[in-house]
Amino acid sequence: MVHHAREDTRPAYSGGDRPGGPWARTIGPTAFRRFPLAKKTFRCRVVTPTAKLLDDQATYASIPAWDGLFGVLPGRSPIVAKLGVGALTVEFPDSAAGGGGRRTYFIDGGFVRMSSGELTILADRAAPAEQLTVTDAETELKAAENLKIPTDAKDRARWANRIAHERHAARTKLRIAQSAKGKAI
Repeated sequence: MVHHAREDTRPAYSGGDRPGGPWARTIGPTAFRRFPLAKKTFRCRVVTPTAKLLDDQATYASIPAWDGLFGVLPGRSPIVAKLGVGALTVEFPDSAAGGGGRRTYFIDGGFVRMSSGELTILADRAAPAEQLTVTDAETELKAAENLKIPTDAKDRARWANRIAHERHAARTKLRIAQSAKGKAI
């Protein structure tokens, strides 16, 4: 019996430098078309102690954590994080009713949790950007800049941190109000 060697028509790539990475030869170039992404959206909720501001499907969220911004896309690994002061940006999917859109919220403190395709933002203080006015934000900033440490304060460092936080929050709120001026979904 004569065995003939079959000609290998695959490109001569080694595993690591093959387009698609080292697993491309194993799973093949069409594997990504056979296994589409499970979901294109996730549920996003924004809640404060006094109100529920948002409960809708989203495609992306940029979250102001205490140590910087991080983004959330559908299928993100579970996470729990402490919120800081900043702008929360949520992007919505296109729908039959409209072309998606983006909303911004002022966030000050709280926690965020992403788990099982649901993003829950429990904020100490939050407000939609379209409800913020430049005049109110400027008034709040002036009030924060006029804060002083009480002369009889026992913990001066704590008061200094609180005043710095209030000033930072007021500046952030003013920036969000100015950038949202005249914008809506």
